[in-house]
Amino acid sequence: MPEFTWRPANQCTTEDVEAVFDTGGAGKCRCQALKAPGWIWRDTTQEQRDAALLEQTGCGTDGPTSGLLGYLDGEPAGWVAVEPRENYPRVWSRKAPWMRMDPDLGGVWSVTCFVVRKGFRRQGLMYELAAATVEHGRQVGAHVLEGYPTEPVPGKTVIWDEASVGLLQVFLDVGYEVVASPTLRRRVVRHHLLDLNG
Repeated sequence: MPEFTWRPANQCTTEDVEAVFDTGGAGKCRCQALKAPGWIWRDTTQEQRDAALLEQTGCGTDGPTSGLLGYLDGEPAGWVAVEPRENYPRVWSRKAPWMRMDPDLGGVWSVTCFVVRKGFRRQGLMYELAAATVEHGRQVGAHVLEGYPTEPVPGKTVIWDEASVGLLQVFLDVGYEVVASPTLRRRVVRHHLLDLNG
């Protein structure tokens, strides 16, 4: 079995980040869909999204970062976006109330996107990345991790781009719990890392 390891993206190289993102639909979005407020998203160019991603990852710096990179046998293979919920302006601008549950709750970190590089899929990497969010969340002092996965219709095939928000079962397997089911397929899940009552 290949060895899985992960690192915060600021401890990785820009070449490793680009190797993961230069595949599939993630190559266009670059995890910017929830980052650019309101109408600004429609007017961004590919070059602006590319630059924004690399700036947000903070590769090679001691500063904050916007996600984690996963490696299989040392090869960059996957990405998961995880950072404080307030860093996602479009979460708060959406009219759907499930996108802004408990707005006054502090210490919430959002897990918004998974990317698995072509050639590394169907090896359980999304599960490994989801587990890494829990370990990382504890390391950075997050109180709550929150995700917005999809629950596939039984028997239906889910294309990779649809699964980019994560699959419900993946989150459940690493300790997240469903706190809302706003649509037929969308779930809001949380993993409480800190006892907020004590």
